[in-house]
Amino acid sequence: MIRLTRLNDIPLVINADLIEYVETTPDTVIVMRSGEKMLVMESADQVIERVVQFRRAIAGEVPGPKLVATQNKEQSAYLPIVKGVELSKS
Repeated sequence: MIRLTRLNDIPLVINADLIEYVETTPDTVIVMRSGEKMLVMESADQVIERVVQFRRAIAGEVPGPKLVATQNKEQSAYLPIVKGVELSKS
């Protein structure tokens, strides 16, 4: 969910997953998947930034091993970082 402001200064919270697209005409128009259109005070760039922040907040850190690039040019690869284990310098 992202917080926006209608043109009449009334706060609005919308489900970012249901946004179809955003237009600037010159007002910012958010078109929802349902076809409903909403005019908001925020710019298209601000709407995009809020959607990105929302997605980052719900995604959190992706689980899985952290990777580090090897220094060996003949064997360019990424290796998992394991606590307490150092990479050999051969």
